[in-house]
Amino acid sequence: MGVLRGFLLLIAITLAACGEQDATPQYHATDNPRLLSEWGQLGIAAGELRLGEGVVPYDLNTPLFTDYALKLRTIWMPPGTRATYREGVALDFPVGTVITKTFYYPLADTPGMVVAGDGHSLTNADGSLDLSRVQMIETRILVRREAGWSALPYRWNADQSEAVLHRYGDIVPLEMINAEGEQTTFSYVMPDANQCASCHAPDSNTRVIEPIGPKPRHINRVFDYPDGPQNQLEHLTEVGFLTGAPGPQDAPRNADWADVTAPLEARARAYLDANCSHCHSPVGPADTSGLNLEPDVPHGPAAGFCKPPVAAGSGTGDRLFDIVPGEPDQSILVFRLDTVLPDQMMPELGRSTIHREGVALIRDWIESLPGDCG
Repeated sequence: MGVLRGFLLLIAITLAACGEQDATPQYHATDNPRLLSEWGQLGIAAGELRLGEGVVPYDLNTPLFTDYALKLRTIWMPPGTRATYREGVALDFPVGTVITKTFYYPLADTPGMVVAGDGHSLTNADGSLDLSRVQMIETRILVRREAGWSALPYRWNADQSEAVLHRYGDIVPLEMINAEGEQTTFSYVMPDANQCASCHAPDSNTRVIEPIGPKPRHINRVFDYPDGPQNQLEHLTEVGFLTGAPGPQDAPRNADWADVTAPLEARARAYLDANCSHCHSPVGPADTSGLNLEPDVPHGPAAGFCKPPVAAGSGTGDRLFDIVPGEPDQSILVFRLDTVLPDQMMPELGRSTIHREGVALIRDWIESLPGDCG
């Protein structure tokens, strides 16, 4: 009987451990693991998603909109390495750096439905996430290798026990409900590896893949760490991940687009920066448009004010200028944000729904602008 009891106990322990993953971070210099767990950045234990040892979570002041998904962002660097501070572009990360972004939705009370999120994360201070409360969609990895950055998309399986390399992307049908009780049925489009690379090549001259989010102006904000709230630039410096950073008060900082106490101008420019400027810059993939949506560009033609489009077509909505001060309904910018038609919408990739709150912000901002295009 004692032997049988011991055998049954062994089976119980084995079953309990089934599906749990060792979250020990790894740098894969050349191979592209089939399973996300092989990177060790994220692991699963006791029904929770957990960060690997030394993996640091972070957030952005204003995140890129992706169909109301929530996003868990992390950084890991090999021991003894650190990033160098740079302004205007992403931090200069060392070889071996692994950056992850995990997309997921809270589950609604109605079975089969998800809840609209705000682009940030529901994780606890230590980065853990109760998997019974969410639907995992994908995790995207950026890894810095000797030859440069590589972008790899991983699709989470149905039982949320693992994510698998999915180079060709995927389409995920979803039913979503927002805070007002409005329901939307849409197809979440997971990008393929080439699309990941195209968005992460902010310089059309070099076409070199780079991170977009971890720029000082995006990450200069307070984060709730296990030891308490701390500015992210200070925290990265303190844990040995960053060198050369000034104090937060001396570093650039974008506004939180949803912070109604911040100036409308700052919120709108931060929103356009996060969603558009990686393409709409002097060297970006959309440089031929002549539209620069970086946050420090003065009001004028370069920022779209009274600027006619370079190429006419359905994407203009029969409007004459990118931005018409005081006239959001006459502005091409609003028209392109407020549609999901493939030949008209902006951004061209990364969304299948309209960000109603974001469109409302840009409308309010344009309506507040003085002047006209007469």
